[in-house]
Amino acid sequence: MSQNAVARSSARSMADRWARYFPVIFLLVYLVQCVWFIRTQSLTYDEPVHVAEGLDAWRHGRFEQYNDHPPLARLLCALPLTGPKWQVEVRQLANSFYVPRILPDPVSLAWHARAMMLPLGLLLGLLLWLAARQMFSPPAANFALFLFAFSPSLIAHFSLATSDGAATLLIFATAWQIVTWRRNPNWPRTTLLGLVLGLLLLAKFSTLLMFVLALIWMLVLLPEGIALSPARWNWSKTAAAMALALLIVWAGYFFHVAHLTVHDGNLIASFPNWNEPIQKTVRSPLNYSVYVPAGEYVEAFREVMRHNRHGQASFFLGNVSPTGGWKLYYPVTVLLKWPSVVLILLLATIVLAAARKLYLPRDWWVMASFPAVYFAMAIFARFNIGERHVLPVYPFALLFAAALWERARSKRPAIMLLSLLAVLNAADALRYAPGYLSYFNVLVPPSQSFRFLTDSNLDWGQGLLALRKYESEHPKQKIWLAYFGSVDPAMYGIRAQPLAENQVVSGTVIVSATNLSGQFLDDPKGYRWLLAYKPSEILDHSLYVFHPR
Repeated sequence: MSQNAVARSSARSMADRWARYFPVIFLLVYLVQCVWFIRTQSLTYDEPVHVAEGLDAWRHGRFEQYNDHPPLARLLCALPLTGPKWQVEVRQLANSFYVPRILPDPVSLAWHARAMMLPLGLLLGLLLWLAARQMFSPPAANFALFLFAFSPSLIAHFSLATSDGAATLLIFATAWQIVTWRRNPNWPRTTLLGLVLGLLLLAKFSTLLMFVLALIWMLVLLPEGIALSPARWNWSKTAAAMALALLIVWAGYFFHVAHLTVHDGNLIASFPNWNEPIQKTVRSPLNYSVYVPAGEYVEAFREVMRHNRHGQASFFLGNVSPTGGWKLYYPVTVLLKWPSVVLILLLATIVLAAARKLYLPRDWWVMASFPAVYFAMAIFARFNIGERHVLPVYPFALLFAAALWERARSKRPAIMLLSLLAVLNAADALRYAPGYLSYFNVLVPPSQSFRFLTDSNLDWGQGLLALRKYESEHPKQKIWLAYFGSVDPAMYGIRAQPLAENQVVSGTVIVSATNLSGQFLDDPKGYRWLLAYKPSEILDHSLYVFHPR
């Protein structure tokens, strides 16, 4: 063997040894960014309620006041806070809520609650790598995981005490478990799949359709293909998985049983440990009494469906709607909020796959059905309040991007191009570090983000730590504050005076981007008088600093 050949062989051997460590390195890079995010971002709008409801469940066995989410993420985030020193007071307002008190302090509470979500993010990264490795190859899996490590939304929402990360993980886990179960549908794997399906239902109400889709696939999928005849369907294993999943849901509500009575047109529904039963008039000629396991889940799902019918206040491309319902909201949001490199890779994957120039394993369409159905459901929903509502689609985009690496792996120029794109993706994400919640791709100038999307897309109340730093650096300034968030800023040591809608003042005015858009204001133009002045700076990408005279 020539000296050059020996050198090349030695270099390949060293590269292979390093490649074995890439998954660990990439997951550590991801974890460091999550911790950085937690350290620098104040509690967002929904987090105190999730924690408070989790604490109420652990301490009093009650799922009542804000019963609009299944309890999985809430129970998990509240688990390290069950001691008596941790207190979260939430007051209900007309169309929102307010948090006047957190003990011992909001920073400590955020650390403890958010840290419980970090393992879920790492688990999603590991599942993505395993799926890409099995469907394609280890190098393709490393490519997908590197993209994952610099994904702003996956960093942000797995670093918050909310339910979006849990739903994203469990939808991907369900899809991958269906694929692996199909290859060997034995009873141990059926049991594991039933467990995953139960956790899926406990993650978020939007996962219910994914649960139904998974059961359909279980029925018809065989190792050799699809069974068209009902006689060949997997009835017993599907029924067993569904029964186990429902048992997991019941366990998530501490095996509560609700009592529903309908008599002479009056309905009374009582739930364990609730302060009051639900009473209403119904149009029913029947009189009956039934017991409902996990009745809180049924009641909460009914309320979410009612809320969806009525809609939610939304802001989209400069327009405010009291009910939302824009069909283009999520397609445009993806175009603005997903990294440009990921969008390019996804488009290339779709084009090459349609032209039959890309290898895709036989199970790819089973995996693809989950994000496709979920995204379609989001388009027709009336909750137009953040890219987080289509976050479960994103890991699938990274998985399919791995197919491009697999096709290019024998072509050195193509591999170099994909490697360059991955590095550019990392650089793009780091533009917003550590404020990844506010990330917009290169199509949107950071100073103009609030003109396109607000709420959890940009400003969800996470900027109070940055504001506290600004106040300490400008101790002589009198500051007026119009803050969008549920937490009282005074708990973070903020001294600024509250600024009401249409209250014109001079000096230093700091306004949340969501208030600039007017999404949730009585008067959507209540703070737009400030746009006559150029902001001097933007704190944490979400709080605009003006100096009107």
